[in-house]
Formats: sequence, structure tokens, C-alpha cells
Amino acid sequence: MVAKHQDLEKRPMGEKPTRDPGSVPRPTSFDIARKAGVSQPTVSRALRGDPTISPITRRRVAFIAKELGYKVDKNASNLRGQRSLTIAILFFEDQRFNASLINPFFLSMLGSITGACAKRGYDLLISCQHLSSNWRIDYEDSRRADGIILLGYDDFVTYSAELERLVEEGTHFVHYGATLKNHPGLSVGCDDYTSGLEATRHLISLGRRNIAFLGCASEHYPEFFGRYRGYVDALRAADLPVLPQLQQDAVSALPDGERAMRHLIAYGVPVDGIFAASDLIAIAALQVLHEKGYRVPEDVSLVGFDDIPVASMITPALTTMRQDTHLAGEVLVDTLLKLMRGEQAEPTVLPCQLVIRKSCGAAL
Repeated sequence: MVAKHQDLEKRPMGEKPTRDPGSVPRPTSFDIARKAGVSQPTVSRALRGDPTISPITRRRVAFIAKELGYKVDKNASNLRGQRSLTIAILFFEDQRFNASLINPFFLSMLGSITGACAKRGYDLLISCQHLSSNWRIDYEDSRRADGIILLGYDDFVTYSAELERLVEEGTHFVHYGATLKNHPGLSVGCDDYTSGLEATRHLISLGRRNIAFLGCASEHYPEFFGRYRGYVDALRAADLPVLPQLQQDAVSALPDGERAMRHLIAYGVPVDGIFAASDLIAIAALQVLHEKGYRVPEDVSLVGFDDIPVASMITPALTTMRQDTHLAGEVLVDTLLKLMRGEQAEPTVLPCQLVIRKSCGAAL
């Protein structure tokens, strides 16, 4: 783990001039930031002509700098421009559960990111974070890292507001998750909708007709929502009803998956197939099904999502949609390096693969 950065109010190098008694203090980039209504890192990048800062903001900052008589310390600027040859990878803690329990899906991606960084001559700094942290000051502005990879989040509506702040500040970052239209910054993720469609079609092909979805189905959780929309369209294409009670909210955590499965059973609606939005949810559902006397796959077929290592080890082994974590790690690093070099980079949607195991069984 990495400790939080020290005093966030510390001025950049070169902005501590000595003064004669009674002299007027020399203006700093913090003075410009206050008057312009932006952050100090945004001022620094605007004055360097960083293209990630909007032209309007660059012009406003330049005007205020001239008005205040601000002059850039070239020596300090050169020091701040040095590279650390380090990339920071930040995991986000879900405050509802044990923060030490990082989703094993992201742990499997970590090995690929580590290898990709090493091959490209970069070190990797790893930290767990809260959304309230100032990631920019902690990493890029302190020169501890040249860019940031963000993994995991809870409510995307809150998370996206933080991403917008990073974009405004000109931070070099890339995020693993939903690749949405007008998404702040660049994302690498999987084709959630098509994967949800394929997983549900597989259950339908087995003769399952009362198929439930376990996972949050709202824009607050866009990856799960994409999988849910695929599930809904597959049911409708097969002329099967979409029943609200067959969808139970759950995030990717064992306690949530267990709660969702118990609620589903409590409704008393017949269920012969389940599509879980993550393997952790599916594994928790499997435990509850066993406890309640349901046979998997004889009574209920079960499909998960991610293909975490334990998915193939449980009984019965879990059918799941596999995300290619090795490829994802490579793409995340390469996309971030393009941003750091000022090159054109695009969001990337990666395909998933249906891995059929014993939790689905044969066609009825």
C-alpha cells in the first residue's frame, strides 16, 4: 500500500520567492487558479499549452496570468516536466464490504498490467483508494507516477464526476469499465450487451424459460446494465416474458449475491435458469441454491460473468462469460502510454467468450 501524499497545499518548486520587507508578494499559479475558478494543476497545464485543457480555459488562464504579472520559473517548470517512469494503478474500495477483499477479477488483470509495464520500461505503483482522494495531486503532480490506471468502482454516477475532474485537470488516465458515449476520459472494457445476449440465449437453448437476472440494472452500474439489456432482448426475441421479480439487484460481492438469491426464492416465482452479472454473484447464488435443496444444473442452470479462477474449481464448475484479462491489461497500458506521449488514443471494447461448464447441463 502507498501512504497518502503529504501536505496538499505545498507550493510547487520555484514558487517560494524571497521578499524584501514590505514588498508585494509575487503572484503564484495558486493565485491564478483562485481567480480563474480552476485547479492549480489546470493552470500549470494551461500555461504549457496542454491540448487536454480547453482553448477557452487556456485563454482565460493566460489573460489572468498577464493581468497579475505572473512569470513562469523555467527551472521549476523543467523539473516538473521530468518523468518518473512509473504508472500508478488504483483500486477502489467498496465501503459496504471488507475493503481488503479486492474483486479477484481485477487481481487476475493485475499480472498482465505488471508484465506490460515491465516490457515497456515502467515500474508499477499499486494503491487502494477512496473516491474522495485527490488522485492527481497524490500521483502526477507529486511526480510519483506519469499516468494512472483506474480499476473498480461502486456507483458510477459518483465515480464519473471524479473522472470529469481528472479530465479538466489534464490528468493522464485510463479506466477499465463501461465504454459509454460521452464517458469522461478513455475506457477499456468488454462488450457487455452482446455478452448478456449470448449468455441468455445459451440458457434459452437449454430449454430454460423462467430465467432470472442477478445484478444491478440501472445507469449507476453501466456494465451490469449492459448485460441486463442483453438479457432482456434475448428473452423478448424468444417470446419469453420479462418479469420484474426475476431481476434482483446485486453488486459484485458474495454478500450481495446471497441476499439477491434469497430474495428471488422468497418471491416464489418458478426459476429454471439464472444469469448472474458476475461470477461472485453466481457463486453466492449457487451456495444458496444448494442450501435450499435445488440441484444445479438439474433444477436450475446457472451462468456467471468474468471467469475468475475459482469459477472452474467449484462444484459444479461454473459456466461463464470470460473476459480476457491478459489482453485487457496490455490494452490498458498501451492506451495510457499513448495519452502520456500526446498521441491519439481511442476507447476499446473487447469481446467475451462463453465458457461452457457443468453448471448449465445439457438441453432439456
